[in-house]
Amino acid sequence: MRYGVGVGSYVNSCRECDSCKQNHEIYCSKGSVYTSNGVDFDGTITNGGYSSFIVVHERYCFRIPDEYPLALAAPLLCPGITVYSPMLNQPGKSLGVIGIGGVGHLAVKFGKAFGLNVTVFSTSISKKEEALSLLELTNLCSHQMNNK
Repeated sequence: MRYGVGVGSYVNSCRECDSCKQNHEIYCSKGSVYTSNGVDFDGTITNGGYSSFIVVHERYCFRIPDEYPLALAAPLLCPGITVYSPMLNQPGKSLGVIGIGGVGHLAVKFGKAFGLNVTVFSTSISKKEEALSLLELTNLCSHQMNNK
C-alpha cells in the first residue's frame, strides 16, 4: 500500500541521548542527520528534494491524510515547521512577523491559532488587504500602511 508522507528538516538522530529521548532531536548529542546535505550514521549523504528516493526513520515521517492534496501539504513541512516549533506553549505572548509572504503567512496563521498577539511588519501596500481581511490582523506596522 502506498500513501503520502512528509519529511521535515531531518531524517535521523541517535534516538538514545537525553535530547532525543525528550523529543528534542535537533539537539542530538551525536548530531541530527539533516534531510539535505547531511551525512547519515552509515555514511550515506542525504540529498533531500534532489533525491529520486530517500530513507527516513519512521519517527521523522508524517503521514499526509489521503484526502489532503500533496501540493498543499508541502509548505507545511520545512517552512511550516520553521515557524511552528518556536510558538508552542507560548499563549498570550507577542509575535512579530516580518513580511507576509509564504512563511510569514504561515507564521501569522499559527500564531493566531496559538493565541499569540500577532503584529506584521511590511513595506508592501499590496499585502494590506490580505492582512486585514484574509488573515484578520489588527496590528500592522509599515511606513506605507500604518494602522497603529
